[in-house]
Amino acid sequence: MENKLTDRVVFRNGGVVGNRIAMAPMQTHSGAKGGFVTEDTINYYSARSKAAGLLITEFHYVSEHGGPCYVPGYPEQLGIYSDEHLAGAKKITQELKKDGNKAILQIHHGGRMAVGRYLNGKDVVAPSSLFRNYPVRELTEEEIEEIIKDFGRATRRAIEAGFDGVEIHGANHYLLQQFFSVLTNRREDKWGGTLEKRMAFPLAVVSEVKRVVAEYAPKGFIVGYRISPEEIHGSDIGYTYRESTRLIAEVVKQELDYIHLSLWDGYASTPGDTDKSYAELYKEVLDEKTKLVIVGGIFNEEDARNAIEQYADIIAIGRGTLLDPQFAKKVEDGKGNTILNKISPDILDYVQWTLGLKEVFSRDDSLGLPSLPGRESIGHLHTGCFDERK
Repeated sequence: MENKLTDRVVFRNGGVVGNRIAMAPMQTHSGAKGGFVTEDTINYYSARSKAAGLLITEFHYVSEHGGPCYVPGYPEQLGIYSDEHLAGAKKITQELKKDGNKAILQIHHGGRMAVGRYLNGKDVVAPSSLFRNYPVRELTEEEIEEIIKDFGRATRRAIEAGFDGVEIHGANHYLLQQFFSVLTNRREDKWGGTLEKRMAFPLAVVSEVKRVVAEYAPKGFIVGYRISPEEIHGSDIGYTYRESTRLIAEVVKQELDYIHLSLWDGYASTPGDTDKSYAELYKEVLDEKTKLVIVGGIFNEEDARNAIEQYADIIAIGRGTLLDPQFAKKVEDGKGNTILNKISPDILDYVQWTLGLKEVFSRDDSLGLPSLPGRESIGHLHTGCFDERK
């Protein structure tokens, strides 16, 4: 039977969402020092309660040394590494869930990408002590075990805050990917070396999250895992889809609800040596109960429909929900042709961007992110208020 965008989706562990659309996790550039939620954060998420059936927050770091990962000068990344962050997390949950959709907290450790640690005169940690633009210290075995527990603690906070699930962030060059990649993991203990040993850390994190969910979460609590299918930088190869699908085959054995592919080149993208899409390759290692979520370049209903008809169970929409916070609501109401897919000064009140996002997407370079359609129309609104603080 052909997938439809408006299908109700039932996950392996009983969680239910009202459609096949997810809001992809995107940094809001709105956090206060220490990773705390601001009014800007809440207004942004409140505006997106109808963006999708599955609403995934931006990444929240689980250990004090796990972040912040952000562009210096701009508002910080959000954290969930202490009980002090619960009040803010509860506010996000309340706003995202107010229209009956599911709220998922993405949990994360930045590893060597936690530039905020360096800027604050603190040590930056990673699987191996490879120099970046600043010194990076190799984690001890005791610290690794503690980080694994931190993912469990963050999961329990997500449960307490009222989230409907968590997404483990194993993509985009952060700590779980750093352990998996041969470029960043040079360890010779049980956490590095062979492919199986490089899998050990992400698998241990999944196991700990599942343990906490089994003990504390209500029935239907959703657990997902996000992964970048490959890490290739020219001739430097951290891993290919051949290795990453082997990791996911092991992750699936722990009975997760979904696997989320982070696809930079679009939802239909393929590796360089096969005509099969990443989605097809991953489906080959998923069991029938694990949903496949893909993301990449969706700005309208037609492309979203094509993605779930041909490639995946759920399509995650990132920039598309930046441009139209009611993306899924319009699809459900039969008004998909009214979805906004280009930014302009006229819709800035409607999109409810944070000040940080306004500054990012009005820059010529969008801070290295893909430019938004219509960006040139808001370039004159860039104030440089955060650029000057670098």
